[in-house]
Amino acid sequence: MRLGEHSMFSGARILITPLDWGLGHSTRCIPIIQRLRELDARPIIGADKGPLALLRDAFPDLPHVSVPGVEVRYAKGASQTWAMATQFPAMLRSVREEHHLFLNLRRQLQLDAVISDQRFGIRADGLPSVIMTHQLFPFTPFAQGVLRRINLRSVARFDRCWIPDDEQAPGLAGELSHGGNIPRNARYIGPISRMDPAKAIAPKEPYRIVCVISGPEPQRTLLEEELMRQLPHIKGQHLLVRGKPEPVLDETIGNVRRLSHLGGDALTGALLQAESIVSRTGYTTLMDLARIGRSALVVPTPGQEEQEYLGELHARSGRFLVQAQDRLDIADAIEGGKVRSWKGEMMRGRDTGTSSNVEQPLEHALQDLAALIANSRA
Repeated sequence: MRLGEHSMFSGARILITPLDWGLGHSTRCIPIIQRLRELDARPIIGADKGPLALLRDAFPDLPHVSVPGVEVRYAKGASQTWAMATQFPAMLRSVREEHHLFLNLRRQLQLDAVISDQRFGIRADGLPSVIMTHQLFPFTPFAQGVLRRINLRSVARFDRCWIPDDEQAPGLAGELSHGGNIPRNARYIGPISRMDPAKAIAPKEPYRIVCVISGPEPQRTLLEEELMRQLPHIKGQHLLVRGKPEPVLDETIGNVRRLSHLGGDALTGALLQAESIVSRTGYTTLMDLARIGRSALVVPTPGQEEQEYLGELHARSGRFLVQAQDRLDIADAIEGGKVRSWKGEMMRGRDTGTSSNVEQPLEHALQDLAALIANSRA
């Protein structure tokens, strides 16, 4: 830590608000919150349900407020077009509602800044406001061109847009975060992850397969059910982390242990020790796996354009083995050595947001935010 760095934010009160579609947005906020605390900021957690439970578990001493979001549900089939179209008006209402809520919270909490992970209503004029997103150019099931223009206009309303990816294309997010029309307020902060191999807590006995799932229902449950159908028939002891902090669950069925949730250091240890890993193609999961230098068998959420694109991108790159959910065959992937052979071929040892070694792009973004806050106070 450089001289004077510890007081960079001078006690600034900063609200951190992740999107509540699964847990990925909240887990990738953890290294941001950790670093803010080291730099003398006063983070406040703003979330709801599972994301709030996860962040309260990670930071039990931090103040928190409830910031509800829209509860999105996916269809059971391979297409999400109708499901997303029918819920789109509710999503728009949610942005307006959270904006009005935030204007009240700003006064009540006496905020100096806000960092919003993919929540476009959490901003205010005159308050340093950051949007964090890897989806500048989202893939959507309908009206993609129109929705991309709306997305860029929404991003432009913030003082800064932090992109958790490398500036050099394709990075981890490919066309989602790279293109020819990058907003002026955009800053690439590099991939970030709560996982730090130096702090990993190894399980007493390594698991052969570790499965980590999350995301909107009913697709989360459908994948869990398929995993529980296949894992008992594969030799070895396996772990399934359900991605649901509440209700608490810890049970063993045959050779499969099911946990509702696992803390960051314990999950890091389990993944590092595992022979093979199975997960979704959620972007935060890909950043976590890159951080610890592991490949995985990844299963895109059916009909979820972002995850299907990321699956195709990384299948071509050879970083991951990708299987469709309706053609999932764990035994073929594991027994055939298709995943195991990739262990250690990725970005092992890369510093992406840990407290001890923070990537320079993120440091520069934090310094920039501190300057914005100082100017707003002047």
